[in-house]
Amino acid sequence: MARRRKNARAIHGMVLVDKPTGMTSNRVVQIVRRIFNASTAGHTGALDPLATGMLPVCLGEATKFSQLMLEADKAYRVVAKLGERTDTSDADGTVVERHPVNITEADVLAALPQFRGDIQQIPSMFSALKYEGKPLYEYARAGKTVPRKARDITVYSLELVEFTGDTATMDVHCSKGTYIRTIVDDLGQALGCGAHVQQLRRTAIENFPVDKMITLEALEKAAEDGPPDELLLPMDMTAMELPALSLDEREVRNFVHGQPIRRTEAGDLFRVYAGNGDFWGVAERRQDGDLWPRRVVVR
Repeated sequence: MARRRKNARAIHGMVLVDKPTGMTSNRVVQIVRRIFNASTAGHTGALDPLATGMLPVCLGEATKFSQLMLEADKAYRVVAKLGERTDTSDADGTVVERHPVNITEADVLAALPQFRGDIQQIPSMFSALKYEGKPLYEYARAGKTVPRKARDITVYSLELVEFTGDTATMDVHCSKGTYIRTIVDDLGQALGCGAHVQQLRRTAIENFPVDKMITLEALEKAAEDGPPDELLLPMDMTAMELPALSLDEREVRNFVHGQPIRRTEAGDLFRVYAGNGDFWGVAERRQDGDLWPRRVVVR
């Protein structure tokens, strides 16, 4: 999360930024925070500098619910460059292997099924996952390789969109924790020619409106006459996959003061609203059966 700014506003909501290539996710957050003059801001799952597409940026109290978005399924379009393997598994890395590409579209189609469904994936050494308190990419940049555990992921769909002979464009719909560049690297190994990510675009995040995605240029233009608050999506957009729960005045008061709520509705996590429609946070069911505050909006 970005640091608080002096004289900044307590503005709350979310922007779905269409991240440009060549820019870090943290830089996008800084720009959005400046545009809205927001006191706090943060993103919900970084995109590599090479990647483009949907990057949710949360402002103010919305940052409390960013973890929920990390759990969401996501969709990507990726262009894999065949015949070259890099140390980062993408075009920003150094080529470490080159091989002739003597494969056909049929070969690619035949290789894809092994990467669909419930599979295990060993994360790239250039990921942000931590080993003994340090991100893996720090070890990688120092030329070190450390043990990494295979992770359970689900690839709901993996479809070939276009094959040109030395590139394969694919659409991927996957669960949280999936590394697209690892899929591409593993595909290259399966084909015997090596591969790396040439282009990557996040096309969707579960339940988020794609038509609300906006470029930084459009945000800057909209801010010429002041912060474009009308472009902010509401805080509860971060939790729309959860069932809604409406509380009475007494229950709201207990909830915001950290007290449990006794409700019998089925489920473990809920979006919590007052009777007037105000969003107050997320409640979770604990072992005692009651619903306790997990995240509470401060107003």
